[in-house]
Amino acid sequence: MSEQPMNEHSGPAPRQGTVGVAVGKPGLGGVVVGGDAPVVVQSMTNTDTADIEATVAQVAALARAGSEIVRITVDRDEAAAAVPHIRDRLVLRGVNVPLVGDFHYIGHKLLREHPACAEALDKYRINPGNVGFREKRDLQFGAMIEAALEYDKPVRIGVNWGSLDQELLTRLMDENAAAPAPMSARAVMHEAIVQSALLSAERAEQIGMGRDRIILSAKVSQVQDLIAVYRMLSRRGAYALHLGLTEAGMGSKGIVASTAGMAVLLQEGIGDTIRVSLTPEPGGDRTTEVQVAQEMLQAMGLRTFVPVVTACPGCGRTTSTVFQELASDIQDFIRVEMPVWREKYPGVETMNVAVMGCIVNGPGESKHADIGISLPGTGETPAAPVFIDGKKALTLRGPAIAADFKALVIDYIERRFGEAPDGVRSADAAE
Repeated sequence: MSEQPMNEHSGPAPRQGTVGVAVGKPGLGGVVVGGDAPVVVQSMTNTDTADIEATVAQVAALARAGSEIVRITVDRDEAAAAVPHIRDRLVLRGVNVPLVGDFHYIGHKLLREHPACAEALDKYRINPGNVGFREKRDLQFGAMIEAALEYDKPVRIGVNWGSLDQELLTRLMDENAAAPAPMSARAVMHEAIVQSALLSAERAEQIGMGRDRIILSAKVSQVQDLIAVYRMLSRRGAYALHLGLTEAGMGSKGIVASTAGMAVLLQEGIGDTIRVSLTPEPGGDRTTEVQVAQEMLQAMGLRTFVPVVTACPGCGRTTSTVFQELASDIQDFIRVEMPVWREKYPGVETMNVAVMGCIVNGPGESKHADIGISLPGTGETPAAPVFIDGKKALTLRGPAIAADFKALVIDYIERRFGEAPDGVRSADAAE
């Protein structure tokens, strides 16, 4: 079989044209979803929103980890009453991340009875499958859209297959059964999800909301369903799209499923904002979902968030765990420091660090990195050459190799990405 020539311009397809939606205040943490804006990372709290301190702490942690939008549950009066206080305390902490209110069942009532909540939020999430039933559906959906118009807030019309409009689904199933060439039940489900989103968006526009204030999502829990539904949505409208599996799962299962589905769509230019909906371990760190979303976008070459740490997987030549410990230490150190580094060292997120475990690929990978080290493998001379900007700079020896290399990484960052005393970037940084 002949190999296909590599396209020097290979990469994700151009983003499919969608209408940009401003979320939050420009200059105060606000972002644009869609249009020409980069794909936005968002997340959601799992605290009781009525617990103001816990919710503020988690929103701040998610924002610090890099979440550019954070959604909070607004499910009852106590939660709605807490929202403006949450916003105020976040502002006092210097956290200006846009807040999205997640409304279900009684959102129309909460927005009407808690105007301070309606004002404090930056976007409303509306699920058309549970805003009401029969004659109440249009009335209560319309009330939420009117509140968004009154307070000048965008909305996400978020369809979920687990709470899909059953009247719409039943009608489409009946029509399909009577068709000369019926589709599969799965295909009818896809059509129902897409129609629910588009019909709701059309209704919002009839009430007076512009497309520059509407984001659509269609959450399902299986990878192939996700790909099929979003392809359909992208072909049938120019609305900004929020990607994500619902109930993705725990640990590696959730990470793999979310990445497998969203990466295909992003490669095709579909998707304007993403959320990786991971089920955390009991007491686990909620920010993991932010890290996974960032790493997905960075691995695909769509955005750059943190310096890349390249490390070999290890083999029989690397019976020592030094390179594993050092790679983990450097990676954790970078993650912890990035909130400060983003402000202090512009451009540091583009840096590449290599921590290699033996002489086979170690020197080569280290030369390709901005700064890299080739640690001694089993049977090798206990010496670790360090390469900086493609050239061998020095060789580390002795028990403090790991600490010495970490110090070299910090020094490299300060020299290359730091500001000169007069405010002019150093020559290294300008190159």
